[in-house]
Amino acid sequence: MKIRKPSAPSWGTCAITALLLAFGAGVSSAHDTSNQSSVGNIRIKDQGAFFVGGKYNDPSNPGFMIGQMYVRYQVPDVSQKKGDGNLKRYPIVMIHGGGQQSTTFTGTPDGRPGWADYFLSQGWTVYVVDQPGRGRSAYINSAYGARGTPNIKNLEDQFTATERAKLWPQAVLHTQWPGSGVHGDPIFDQFFASQFTGMDALPQENYTTAALVALLDKIGPAILVTHSQSGPHGWTTADARPNLVKAMLVVEPNGPPFYNDANTNIDRPYGITRLPMTFSPPVSSPAELQPVQESQAQGPDLYRCWRQKEPAHTLPKLAGIPILLVTSEASFRAQYDHCTSQFLTQAGVRNDHVYLGQVGIHGNGHMMMLEKNNLKIAALMESWLRRNLGKKKVSWN
Repeated sequence: MKIRKPSAPSWGTCAITALLLAFGAGVSSAHDTSNQSSVGNIRIKDQGAFFVGGKYNDPSNPGFMIGQMYVRYQVPDVSQKKGDGNLKRYPIVMIHGGGQQSTTFTGTPDGRPGWADYFLSQGWTVYVVDQPGRGRSAYINSAYGARGTPNIKNLEDQFTATERAKLWPQAVLHTQWPGSGVHGDPIFDQFFASQFTGMDALPQENYTTAALVALLDKIGPAILVTHSQSGPHGWTTADARPNLVKAMLVVEPNGPPFYNDANTNIDRPYGITRLPMTFSPPVSSPAELQPVQESQAQGPDLYRCWRQKEPAHTLPKLAGIPILLVTSEASFRAQYDHCTSQFLTQAGVRNDHVYLGQVGIHGNGHMMMLEKNNLKIAALMESWLRRNLGKKKVSWN
């Protein structure tokens, strides 16, 4: 089966062909990680952990706290780093997706370095978080609602062994999960041990946004890395603190805009979020965005995108923030991430959208940060940051 990706529509997606060619050259030389299983020794200058956000349920007679978020940080010793020019290394905040915790970024289930390790090795300070109600951020049933249990078959079909289930056309391209991807395989079992079901999407977006805002208020300007469910949390945080978000690495964000698969109920009423965003002209109700669906998909095996009715409301607080949206070759998100990119473009938010398969990074699924070539993807993102935060700025198309 041949899977084709959409070409850049003439109405406004930020095409980045030349930039991606530069990525390919850079990754294959100075940052060749195709067979890398180690990032070498990393000298840590400082590290620690703390909590941000959180409120007592009853300030006058407290019984428990809700909304707090665990944060771990590491500061590398960059005294040996040379040749960076005027590159400003803002700290990087990594926010995991649904069912996950900060271990998504701190290592792989087969024992290789994670994205946090890679960015540390390149001189970036890294913060990883457990969203409220996940991991080391305590889950309070009476506040967050009853928790469910992880679904093994769903994890196999959606994340680790998609090529077996073939639930969407691109799934057959999946080759990068280490191991068989099914329960009983020790690598899958390690992955499953980390799974952590949480609260419903809307309260999670509320609590995590508030905690991320508190984190930025504490540490200052930073770069956000979001994945899947945390995509909307990044948008709302950047909307609340645009001066403190210096760039966004958006990995297969929760989407597509407005509707989920069935197109019967709006899941993200503000297009890319469930919470209100700052639009111009302002909207008093999300209905004013008037979502309309394109009459024909932009290619085979792609969703028909929803976007605003023209003239579109813009997102002025996101405009000007460098944004890279990353989509893997075999993920279910490959069917519709272009819709998110185009929603942003229509709203006046320039963004670079890279399909990994189109730059020679093949076979990845939704959990790309855990897969065999995870460091090659990290190198691509780090190269993009250097080009957008250093003296060699990227010119937008």
